[in-house]
Amino acid sequence: MDSIMKLPTYFISHGGGPWPYMPEMQASNTALAASLAGIPAQIGRKPEAILMVSAHWETAGTFKVMSASKPGMVYDYHGFPAHTYEVRYPAPGAPGLADRVLQLLRAADLPVQKDSQRGFDHGAFVPAFVMYPDADVPMVQLSIDAQYDPERHLALGRALAPLRNEGVLIVGSGLSYHNLRQIYGGGAAASAQFDAWLQQTLLHSPVEQRGQLLRNWENAPAARLAHPREDHLIPLMVAAGAAENEAAACVYHEALAFAGITASSFRFGPAA
Repeated sequence: MDSIMKLPTYFISHGGGPWPYMPEMQASNTALAASLAGIPAQIGRKPEAILMVSAHWETAGTFKVMSASKPGMVYDYHGFPAHTYEVRYPAPGAPGLADRVLQLLRAADLPVQKDSQRGFDHGAFVPAFVMYPDADVPMVQLSIDAQYDPERHLALGRALAPLRNEGVLIVGSGLSYHNLRQIYGGGAAASAQFDAWLQQTLLHSPVEQRGQLLRNWENAPAARLAHPREDHLIPLMVAAGAAENEAAACVYHEALAFAGITASSFRFGPAA
């Protein structure tokens, strides 16, 4: 991999289910689609590979990295039309990148194993399809730890930071609000309060304080109403840790997203 330029990192809100493959859902996700489709122009080049940290792959005791050269598909959503369980995102894997991730994590004393069976889940293939519909960028997934420790995932990001100089686009894929029980009633206020904290923390707080604020995210307004389980927030820690001392920008924001909630996505590091 070359080192032409240092790539930014992203925390993206990936939306609900297989929405890009459903015309009836595309209409309500136009702003999200535009934000994801705009990422290639922001980074200014085609990356050598994508390292996707999806909220939908949790492992206990060790991180796992996808090592298949031709990953399969994981349809980890329920109640959608039959055709959405047949979609394919045929991006190749990148076994060499998997080896590099192992090297970096082991050097940082973070436990990690290869997983040759894991396929792309919808936290990975849905945004990747919008970003690179031709599936011509290799993609590797990296799991999150099921204990959701913020510092552990900030450290994971720090360990992965050298990949940014090697043409690898690091993407944390989750949602800035993820309370499915409240999303259709009662979620609007909580999502707005928590999003305001995210905007203040990521965009307006000194970068040297950002890590501590993220470690203490449960103290944010409406934190546990926005994230009763923080699986969809934890990928943010990885993206922020990999660009620890760099400014953030909001690259997607809607006050009436999905079922009327506030949702956002962020870039860490400058655009090209």
